[in-house]
Amino acid sequence: MPIGTTFPEVLAAAQAGAGWAFEVIYRDLAPVLTGYLRLQGAAEPDDLASETFIGVFQGLAAFRGDEAGLRAWVFTIGRRRLVDEWRRRGRRPFLVGDGADALHEYGGGDAEEDALVLMGSRAVHELCARLPDDYRDVLLLRILADLTVEQVAAVLGKTVPAVKALQRRGLTTLRRDVCDRSDSAAPL
Repeated sequence: MPIGTTFPEVLAAAQAGAGWAFEVIYRDLAPVLTGYLRLQGAAEPDDLASETFIGVFQGLAAFRGDEAGLRAWVFTIGRRRLVDEWRRRGRRPFLVGDGADALHEYGGGDAEEDALVLMGSRAVHELCARLPDDYRDVLLLRILADLTVEQVAAVLGKTVPAVKALQRRGLTTLRRDVCDRSDSAAPL
């Protein structure tokens, strides 16, 4: 949920060290950033998001820009932390978890609703895992992080036309995978 019209006041207060303002920024961006890191294969997405926000809060006094700029800046820092993790692990990103974590995460309510959420979560993870890395990067930043094409280009260090092409190809690939998935689930 965007901060909206109060963003300039929230940013100024956070830059001055007000705890409540840090909390507003964190509550707005942490869930989306954590979801992005999880779908990108971070081994510990919550820890990586926390590391990201430590960097954000340390550098916040020097930040200049609007709410969209802050969002792009946070995801740039988060992606850099993720790339550092991939380098430490010494291999390409992968989707973690066998579903046990998801069961723990969603358990404790209506069993039918929990099962549907878990099935949806698994489907999203499976679809994302099938995408080439560049497609997944662009789509998650565009859809999940709600960044503009220009912001995604800046985060990834790519040109705007390259991001547009990757987005188009990624959506085409997802559309095909979803159609194939629904065709194979249809009764005979």
